[in-house]
Amino acid sequence: MTRLWDKGAPLDERVLRFTAGEDHALDNRLVAYDVRASIAHAEMLQECGLLAQDELDAIRNGLSEIAAAHARGEWSMTLDLEDGQTALETLLTRKIGTAGARLHAGRSRNDQVLTALRLYLRDAVESLAEGARHVAEALDGLTAKQGTVALPGYTHMQQAMPSSVALWAQGFAAEIRDDIEGLRHSHRRIGKNPLGSAAGYGTPNLPVSREATRARLAFPANHEPVTAVQLSRGKAEAEVLFQITLLLQDLGRLASDLLLFYTREFGFVRLPDAFTTGSSIMPQKRNPDVFELVRGRTATAQACLAEVLGITAKLPSGYQRDLQLIKAPLFRSIDVCLESLDIMAAAIPQVQFVPERICMDADIHAAAEANALVAQEGIPFREAYQRVGAKHRRKE
Repeated sequence: MTRLWDKGAPLDERVLRFTAGEDHALDNRLVAYDVRASIAHAEMLQECGLLAQDELDAIRNGLSEIAAAHARGEWSMTLDLEDGQTALETLLTRKIGTAGARLHAGRSRNDQVLTALRLYLRDAVESLAEGARHVAEALDGLTAKQGTVALPGYTHMQQAMPSSVALWAQGFAAEIRDDIEGLRHSHRRIGKNPLGSAAGYGTPNLPVSREATRARLAFPANHEPVTAVQLSRGKAEAEVLFQITLLLQDLGRLASDLLLFYTREFGFVRLPDAFTTGSSIMPQKRNPDVFELVRGRTATAQACLAEVLGITAKLPSGYQRDLQLIKAPLFRSIDVCLESLDIMAAAIPQVQFVPERICMDADIHAAAEANALVAQEGIPFREAYQRVGAKHRRKE
């Protein structure tokens, strides 16, 4: 197959395999977004006098049919297609002829893929936020069902002050809702239209309208100047990955608590067989694998963030092929987070606290006793602290 950049010289197949890598497969999730951006670009070209109306109609219909066929599983990216941008132009030109070859005027694969990626990220962030909302609502449901059950609150892994299922669950729910806000902050960088920046230096001698594509694709602003576009690569992605890392760390801490509560020594909670697995050697065992894997996936999120930051660190200005490598850790972290949110939203309602197994230390109200002395006798807190501490030492 002739590649978009092919000038007739032979290419060592090892070079294609190495440079394309897994990019062609990763681009499968961007096809619908690339088609949408390509149609917007074609409509802009027609407005600017660079495409005839019949050519625009052919491009719009051809791309829509190609996208629909991809959604039905009738074709997918293969190594010979190299990447999503090459695939769409090649398939379109085969389908409609020379009109397909006119589509690339005024753009590069660089701004083309970045536009598709930002459109994808816009939806991905909202999917992540929706998944997180379901987890927070599952915690609300647990609060409504068993919120009044008393729990010890811990510091330094020691019982410290009285708490409850409501206080415990709502603490996590509040932080997960805060993570939703953090995710949505990433729209600031995602929402800049890169189309028209081409390879990073604009489109000399072509009367393109970046404002036309911005409006069609509902970007709040154009990314200006054009030289900033390639310098921004990896920043919106890293911001999304950072917010995913915080969200998965909250899920991991929630899972860690439940794993501790599920131990035989604690026995604070029960889990149904449908949400635990068995041992291949110990017939009595039921293992809380769901929560263990959620806890472990915090490492995946941290690694993906570090990988993207490492790829972009100290790159010179302009496009560099290294930037292609951002997709794999970005998509992996998004997928892991979505899966974790989905399973946690399903698992939390299956958690049942067992009040008769929840024991509170006799001195867990010591801080409240000290506060009461301050309120009743008007003494300094430090004096009250010493008096209550002495009383409890005598009981030991």
